[in-house]
Amino acid sequence: MMRRFFLPAMLGAALAGCATYHPAPIDPAQNAAKLSSRSLRDPRLLTFVHAMRSGAAAPARWDLSTLTLAALYYHPNLDLARSSLAQARGATRSARQRPNPTLVFQDLSYNQTVRTPSPWTIGPSIEFVIETGGKRAARTAQARHLEAAAREDLATASWQVRSGVRNALIDLWAARQRLAQSRRNLAVEEQLVAATAQRFAAGGATGFELAQARIHRDETRLTALDAQNRETQARNALAGAIGIPVAALHGITISFSDIEAPQQPAAGIATAALRKAALTGRSDVQSALADYAAAEAALQLAIADQYPDIALAPGYDYNQGDNQYLLMPTVPLPIFHQNQGQIAEALARRAQAAAQFTALQDTVLHAIDQAVTEYRASARSLASAQTIHEEEVREYRRMESAFDSGDADRPSLIAAQLTLATATQAKIDALVRQRRALGSLEDALQHPFFAAAARLPVLTTDPRQSPGLPSGLSSE
Repeated sequence: MMRRFFLPAMLGAALAGCATYHPAPIDPAQNAAKLSSRSLRDPRLLTFVHAMRSGAAAPARWDLSTLTLAALYYHPNLDLARSSLAQARGATRSARQRPNPTLVFQDLSYNQTVRTPSPWTIGPSIEFVIETGGKRAARTAQARHLEAAAREDLATASWQVRSGVRNALIDLWAARQRLAQSRRNLAVEEQLVAATAQRFAAGGATGFELAQARIHRDETRLTALDAQNRETQARNALAGAIGIPVAALHGITISFSDIEAPQQPAAGIATAALRKAALTGRSDVQSALADYAAAEAALQLAIADQYPDIALAPGYDYNQGDNQYLLMPTVPLPIFHQNQGQIAEALARRAQAAAQFTALQDTVLHAIDQAVTEYRASARSLASAQTIHEEEVREYRRMESAFDSGDADRPSLIAAQLTLATATQAKIDALVRQRRALGSLEDALQHPFFAAAARLPVLTTDPRQSPGLPSGLSSE
């Protein structure tokens, strides 16, 4: 009786553990509506930001660190990186699995010429595969290394998102600085046109001088319009860097304090410690190192595949009344090849992974050197622009005193204002170049200088699904 129900019981137990399919169709219109409704005022986002800032209140002014958190919450590139990590985790689970046994019926027949003792022949067997040579361990190690690489790729994607927000914030800050300065310049040019027109009416200026003043004013007006367009473009870019529609920035107060007062590099700029940390600890370097370890494990697996697996198929054969118990081991015979082709491929892939790792370190090294060179050049330009600006401020104050005492006329004072405005614009441009160069240095070293105290979390779970402090959390 027990023998009769043994196989059905085994099949029932196996099927009970099977997963079921649940469809998840995509509605393009509904998905687009969700994207369009994203907002910095979303309660779930604010809950997430509150949790990540150790219980601090919702931000009244959005700075680099809080805008970065919003980008980590919304940006689609992180969803892609998390899905790759989920696939790698699934592959690790698959690699750990042992081969399922196979139910085989060697014979199932009915002989109508035989009546006694039985016309039936039934030969069921269960085939078990015994892996040899440590194949399962090597396969699991390969999958785990690839999972580690996917986790580092997620960290790289997180850093790239932060970098995009930082660059967009610098561009918006620069656009607003230039817009404000161009409007001040336009006001001075308007004053110059009015003063020149008065002099022309009194016979103290020529028509050519008046025309020149108007031309300069019109050019400044166009510059102001261009600056306004650039400010609009910068807002669009910031929204894209966060992963929200630009309308979500309307009514939001943005703080540029992190851009205006970053942590300045040490005297050596890229110190030996920072260089070593970048060349060995950057997330993309760690990912390449994990890829190499996976290639080594793949080579171990290819070598282990030289040793054939053993298949045992214990079974029972009921042959027209006779009971027979069978043990049918099968072993592949490595006669025609010993997996040498696969081993050669794995050796080549390991060499390729090593070359890719070296190439990446070389790229990082050159990126650091280039960023250091650009930063030093921008710092020198900024120092020179600040010196010139200070000189023009002193000259303007001297001219202002002369005007107050009657020793200079208004056109001379306005000319001094325009000269100072030019120096101020040059200082703004130099300051923007220095901030962008500092951003490039930050990326090359993968070390924060802007909002240096704010750690960069790496969210292995979707924060939109659990807006509280995520369980899958690490920091860079």
